[in-house]
Amino acid sequence: MFSKLIIMKKSLLLMFAIVICGCVFAQSNVYFTSEITSESLVRIFQALGVSPTGSVAVKISTGESAKSNYLRPELIVGLVNATNATIVECNTAYGGMRDATQSHLQIIKNHGFDEIAKVDIMDSEGEMEIPVSDTTWIKHDIVGSHLALYDFMINLAHFKGHARGGYGGVLKNQSIGVAARSGKCYIHTAGESTTTISGSNTQDSFLESMAAAAQAVHNYFKQPGKDIVYIDVMNNLSVDCDCNPLPAAPEIADIGILASTDPIALDKACLDLIFDYNPTPGNNPQPLIDRITELHGTHIIEYAEEIGLGVTQYNLIDIDVTGVNEITPETPDPETLRYNVFTIDGKKVLHNAKSLESLPSGVYIVNGKKQVIVR
Repeated sequence: MFSKLIIMKKSLLLMFAIVICGCVFAQSNVYFTSEITSESLVRIFQALGVSPTGSVAVKISTGESAKSNYLRPELIVGLVNATNATIVECNTAYGGMRDATQSHLQIIKNHGFDEIAKVDIMDSEGEMEIPVSDTTWIKHDIVGSHLALYDFMINLAHFKGHARGGYGGVLKNQSIGVAARSGKCYIHTAGESTTTISGSNTQDSFLESMAAAAQAVHNYFKQPGKDIVYIDVMNNLSVDCDCNPLPAAPEIADIGILASTDPIALDKACLDLIFDYNPTPGNNPQPLIDRITELHGTHIIEYAEEIGLGVTQYNLIDIDVTGVNEITPETPDPETLRYNVFTIDGKKVLHNAKSLESLPSGVYIVNGKKQVIVR
C-alpha cells in the first residue's frame, strides 16, 4: 500500500508539471566548445551535421576599426577554407568607414579579410526585397542584391553587447547585418523610414522588426536547394559591438563557441551563459547584463519564438566531452549535455552543470524549459 501511495504521489507531481508547462516543448540542440581556435570553429561546424552545397557565404562583421572586437581572419580562416566560402557583408547605415562600398573595401583590406577569401559586399550593386512572415512593423526585408548568389549561409556572429539592441548575436547579424543600407534604416525605424536610423517607434518595435527580418533571411535559405546554420563566438565580451571603433574593454573572460541550426536556441544559450556567469575577481558580468537588460535585449528572443523562427528550449551539448564523429544531432548523449537552471522565481541554482542530480524535488527552469524534478 505504501509503495502504491508513493507511485500515486509521483504521478500527481508529473501531472502538476504538465499543467504548469502547458505542453511538451520541442528542444533544439546547441553545441558548445570552450576552445576558441580556428580548428575548434571547424569542429563545431562539423558537429551540426549539415553539409554545405552550392555557393557558400560566411556572414561576419568586418569591424569598424582595428580596435573593434570583430572576429579576426586567423580565427575564421579554417572554416572559410573548409567550406570554400565567400565572406559576405553589407554597408552600414551610420557614419563611418563602412557606410560606402569603396571605403568599406579598404577596411576589409586593412583587416586582412581579403587575404583569406573572396569578400563580397552584398549591397554594392543594389538591393532586393524578400518577404517577411510577420508584417507587424516591416512589410518586407530589404537585403543586398548579392544574397541571391548564395545557396548556403554560415551566420558567423561575434556575441557581445550592443548599444542599440542590448546584445548582438546571430539574430542581429542576420537582420541588421544582411540588410542593405536602406533596409537597416527600415528595421531601425520599425518601418517608418529607409533613409534614417532615427524614428519615433519604441525599442520593442525595433527589436521585433529585427526578429521579423531575421526570420525572412532564415526562410529565404530554407527554400529547396538552400540552407543556413548559425555560430556564435563568445570572446572579447565587451558591452559594445564591433561597429564601435573604440569599444569598452571586456570585463569577463572568453567563454567559448556555440553553434546550432536554430538561431533562437543559440542566442538564448549564449544569453544564459552571460546571465548565469559566476563573478570572480577580475570577471564581472554585470556591465554586460545591465546593457542587455536596460535595452530589453532579451525581447528579440521572446518575439522571434512567438512568430515561429525557432524555440528557446535547448539541449546544450559539449563537444569537448565527446568527439564530433560520436555526435548524433537528433539524440544527444546525456553525458555531453550541460544545464543552466533557475527556480521558477528566477534564482540561479546551476550553471553549465553536467547533471541535475543535486537538485531537490521541485519545479525549475532548465535550459529555458519548465521541468519538474521528483526524488
